[in-house]
Amino acid sequence: MKQLLYKFIFFKVLGWKIVGSIDANVKKCVMIVVPHTSWYDFFLGVFTRGIVQLEMNFVGKKELFVFPLNYYFQWMGGTPLNRQKNENKVDAIASIFEKKDEFRLAIAPEGTRKKVTEWKTGFYYIALKANVPILPVAFDYGKKEVQLMPLFQPTGDIETDFKVLKSKYVGVVGKFPEKSFSDF
Repeated sequence: MKQLLYKFIFFKVLGWKIVGSIDANVKKCVMIVVPHTSWYDFFLGVFTRGIVQLEMNFVGKKELFVFPLNYYFQWMGGTPLNRQKNENKVDAIASIFEKKDEFRLAIAPEGTRKKVTEWKTGFYYIALKANVPILPVAFDYGKKEVQLMPLFQPTGDIETDFKVLKSKYVGVVGKFPEKSFSDF
């Protein structure tokens, strides 16, 4: 019933569409969502998750996962990140992948909703360390499309891999076009 409501709102009321798919057999991946220019992106993600009916996850600092919000965040796919003194974020998140049977981590490589000219590299190193593919996802407000692109296996050559990944977003427009990533 919830999926039908999501579909009605997303497709009929808002006029969006989903292009591509996620193979349900891919239980673990890093989903990079570009561009990230607005808090509206969160709702696009929620609708997409509800429509495709696959678990999609995020991490947040453990301090956010306190009663009563912890139940909501976990229901939404959140996992608390408990960073120990000597553990960096990449290692901490890679260890989450090891512990879970299913974990599709959504990350915005821009790291903010503001205009940026460079992507942060954490998502890339998380995928390498966890030995999982990267799933490029575009929220294209210009076309009103959520684009689920083919999986990309990082090679370890970050410069070449970033060129390939960034090329997938040429022409994609965020909610606020002036903030859209455009290092092409």
